[in-house]
Amino acid sequence: MRRTPSDGVTGRTMGENRRVVEPEKKSLLNRVRTRHAWFDHLIRALDRYVDHNAYQYAASITYFSVLSVVPILMVGLSIGGFVIADDAKVANDLRGTITDALPSGLAGFASEVYDSLLTQRASLGAFGLVIGLYAGWNWMNTLRDALTAMWDLERPELPFFRTILRDLFALLSLSAALLVSFSLSAAGGWLNKFLLRWVGLDHEPWAGTVLSLLSVPLAITADWLVFLWVLARLPRQKVDTRNAVRGALAAAIGFEILKQAANLYLSLLGRSPTSAAFGSVIGLLVFIYLVARLLLLVAAWTAEPARPATHEPDRPAGYGGRDVEPARPIRLATAGWLVATGVVATLLFQRNFRRRGRD
Repeated sequence: MRRTPSDGVTGRTMGENRRVVEPEKKSLLNRVRTRHAWFDHLIRALDRYVDHNAYQYAASITYFSVLSVVPILMVGLSIGGFVIADDAKVANDLRGTITDALPSGLAGFASEVYDSLLTQRASLGAFGLVIGLYAGWNWMNTLRDALTAMWDLERPELPFFRTILRDLFALLSLSAALLVSFSLSAAGGWLNKFLLRWVGLDHEPWAGTVLSLLSVPLAITADWLVFLWVLARLPRQKVDTRNAVRGALAAAIGFEILKQAANLYLSLLGRSPTSAAFGSVIGLLVFIYLVARLLLLVAAWTAEPARPATHEPDRPAGYGGRDVEPARPIRLATAGWLVATGVVATLLFQRNFRRRGRD
């Protein structure tokens, strides 16, 4: 058989030539995703985060959070009015303190506002409570819808008033849990200072570091319990609590870092009255927004499987069994690294805070 030129392909005829297609080169991002499963998990969580409109949910949560601040202040002023109304001396002393701190042109107006506050304290508290319940329900409703979306679950069709009652009950439960968490953090800082003064080591940096090492795990544990309940119980459909353990730990560490950063930020604002007036409001807004984004990102990361979904094999006709997904064990090494990272970051914030306080 006569062979034709092979066009550079030895031993092949023209009809037997095959065009060699070089495999497409992967980008750096895809190579890293292929090499590291945890990074691929994070990228898929970010995709879920964006696809389910987490940015809009975080902005809505922040809006209703700020809206809730005004009625909370109204209720607080009403309670304060009831406390001091029965003591004329305390009421007059407080009026004098307020008017002395203001310019002479505003002193009379402030005194009238103060008197009206004491007179209408009941109506002020009732009005603030109504607005607070409305804003709080919208806040919890948005938060539960956001978590349900991150888990890629459907919102169940329930009666309107039943949904409101469930959301209000969840709001009260979450408020109590957050109060306990912040109280533990504040009590830990106060206890550290008291113990250092008691033993005479309040000027020793190493003593403060040791006590900080002991108090940080306590605060992280309290935050972990709160976020475990939030991730597993606030979605509108049931979620296995075991699936939210690692996500709650990551959220607790991130939340503790944000709290320490907020404390440092407020300490810097205290040096200027103007910055303290406006900067605290801006700081509160940014803090709430960052916490909302952190929570939704962790929820997306928790809901996203650690391994990408694969194509299910064909089942024989009449197959009546069901596939059981084995439980994913919690990697203790990963949890340990997360805790260690949170502890180190918190200590750096606290040390910087103490140095600025001494200066």
